[in-house]
Amino acid sequence: MIPVSWTVMIPVKPPLVGKSRLGPATPERAALAAAIALDTIGAVARARGVGRVMVVTADASFAQRLPGGVEVVAEPRPAGIDAALSRAAARAGDATPRAALPADLAALQPEELAAALEDAVAWSRAVVPDAEGRGTTLLTAGAGVPWRSAYGPESFSRHVTLGCHALTIAEGSGLRCDLDTPAQLVAARGGLDARTLLAS
Repeated sequence: MIPVSWTVMIPVKPPLVGKSRLGPATPERAALAAAIALDTIGAVARARGVGRVMVVTADASFAQRLPGGVEVVAEPRPAGIDAALSRAAARAGDATPRAALPADLAALQPEELAAALEDAVAWSRAVVPDAEGRGTTLLTAGAGVPWRSAYGPESFSRHVTLGCHALTIAEGSGLRCDLDTPAQLVAARGGLDARTLLAS
């Protein structure tokens, strides 16, 4: 099989306003939001099959903290996940397979993402639900397939309606464990990466 090189797009809110459900707007919460995002991006960058990582953010100071090789797509201001992904997808073009992930998967293991992307190759569009089965953690479009996304409430069912095939991913996978609440952070603690553990 010819290796597939994926472009992975990750929208990141400015840490000062991101992860609002984790607690009050404090420097500590901002540091935690940044740590979660950086751990997520690091795991993506190490995943087999990922050839390009694009981070969409309006926060120039956060962009300066990204690891080498990660491409920054600057937003003039935060405009929502769909707008951020459209901006990145326009730069990536349709010639490559593209995937989108939220920046709050700090328990993600590179091999989990690699396996999901290998499965996604068989489908023009694919989607992975979050642990509750209502949101979306991974969204893909194959080479030559126009990018479409519909984030927001019940985004998993929205993406299925758009023609995405639901990939079968184990419930305990870090790919399904987005960190929106303190309870989710505690539940995922055993699999969290170093920065998030230190900041939480």
